[in-house]
Amino acid sequence: MTHFRIGEAAELLGVSGDTVRRWIDGGRLAADRDHQGRRLIDGVDLAAFARSRAAGPVAGADSTSARNRLRGIVTAVVKDRVMAQVDLQAGPFRVVSLMSREAVDELDLRVGSVAVAAVKSTTVVVERPGGAGEKEQP
Repeated sequence: MTHFRIGEAAELLGVSGDTVRRWIDGGRLAADRDHQGRRLIDGVDLAAFARSRAAGPVAGADSTSARNRLRGIVTAVVKDRVMAQVDLQAGPFRVVSLMSREAVDELDLRVGSVAVAAVKSTTVVVERPGGAGEKEQP
């Protein structure tokens, strides 16, 4: 069974360790202590908590069938005559979108504006850090 330390859980959830500690202390997230007194979060519990946090709609987004939605801030916009590249920083993730210049202008996307990246794809590659042979943490 996989367990995560507070710092690891915080990284996976995109929040600070203090936030995870407050969730544990407030009873929102379950944690046990190991033999050294460190708090550990069960991987199944962490996954359920992450799902529950992501279950609601993204504020300011219209209805859509896309379920993978990342709210962030526009960090770069590069436009030419026909196309544009928009960079969005959503927590620790950088999302790059290529779209028409007309779409960028209609959405009034500029550096510093808030936007939502809706990702809908037929192929998603999932990898484990360190390769397939990595062992789960105790």
